Amino acid sequence: MRWLLDFLPIVLFVLLYKLQGIYAATAALMAATAAQMAVVWWLDRKLSALQKTTLVLVLVFGTLTLVLQDERFIKWKPTVLYAGMALALVAMLQIWRRNVLHMLLGTQLNLPPAVWQRLTWAWAGYFAFMAGLNGVVAYAFSTDDWVNFKLWGYVFPIVFIVGQGFYIARHLPAEAESPPDHEKP
Repeated sequence: MRWLLDFLPIVLFVLLYKLQGIYAATAALMAATAAQMAVVWWLDRKLSALQKTTLVLVLVFGTLTLVLQDERFIKWKPTVLYAGMALALVAMLQIWRRNVLHMLLGTQLNLPPAVWQRLTWAWAGYFAFMAGLNGVVAYAFSTDDWVNFKLWGYVFPIVFIVGQGFYIARHLPAEAESPPDHEKP
């Protein structure tokens, strides 16, 4: 049910764009993202760094879009977010020798260090790919095409995450088999 909360801002954005245009959609995206983060804060009593960054970027780029009446700002927000995430993963790994994915998920997944390293590089590559793809669509295509890409572009993370799941599954330690129920004392 919580995943619905993640999709609410983009669904409202697309719906308002189709009904009232980019500026109404941008205002709705800003309000929905702020409301989404308020709900997350209420449920978890914290926001992750990614959630805070997303909120700030939506509000900053949304405000620039509305004040300057220039849709390019909201269209470039995902490129900035994805590029920033790619750079952060690489910088943490290469400069500070910290594996962010392992730090975030290490208590939930028992994986060898080399697997965590490959996962981090894969995520950095994915974010760089998405930054480039959004940049191309934002620059070379119409706003209508970009909005449709935002909606249907969710196939990319789904495919990537499923692929990551298959990769991770191969490296998870096998659980000790328990004896059949009839052999238990």
